[in-house]
Amino acid sequence: MQTVAERDGQQRCAWCAVTEHYEAYHDHEWGFPVSDDRRLFEKLCLEGFQAGLSWRSILAKREAFRAAFAEFDPERVARFGETDVQRLLADAGIVRHRGKIEATINNARRMLELVEQEGSLAAYVWRFEPDRLAAPEIVAETAASRALSQDLKKRGWKFVGPTTMYAFMQAMGLVNDHAPGCITREKVDAARAVFKVPV
Repeated sequence: MQTVAERDGQQRCAWCAVTEHYEAYHDHEWGFPVSDDRRLFEKLCLEGFQAGLSWRSILAKREAFRAAFAEFDPERVARFGETDVQRLLADAGIVRHRGKIEATINNARRMLELVEQEGSLAAYVWRFEPDRLAAPEIVAETAASRALSQDLKKRGWKFVGPTTMYAFMQAMGLVNDHAPGCITREKVDAARAVFKVPV
């Protein structure tokens, strides 16, 4: 895992060099621990939409996705029907893929069930946090992401494969995969040190 010097001379994870839009996302979001159910649900949905695409394309459309999917309020999305599917398929601001749209609606319904059973989405996903002392990895999936994927699939979730779940875990702070030397790595470590795992 490597770093590169950005326009401000600071060392960041090399993937930041792909587009200037990544810098703010990298510095202020990626890897910082999240306990808010709606943010976690949004990220699960967007990672599903990313499957086969780049995060760059999804990040550019994130505000359009939020508008199209009721700010990812699972209770509202769970009530979407075929009329909403047709509306979303006509929305040029998002990824118009019927399977992914229908999966998002399905997953909203599954989330409501999960929250009823587990208390919150946050309490559930953080149970899959791996060893905090592990070094950053350059891998597509891990044992923890496979376990999360398998359990979600058993619960009826869609587009939650192990690679997608590892990207989710990296982004939501369940692991700190900022490269050694990256200006954000220590900030994420500090945030994780005081983060209270939801129960």
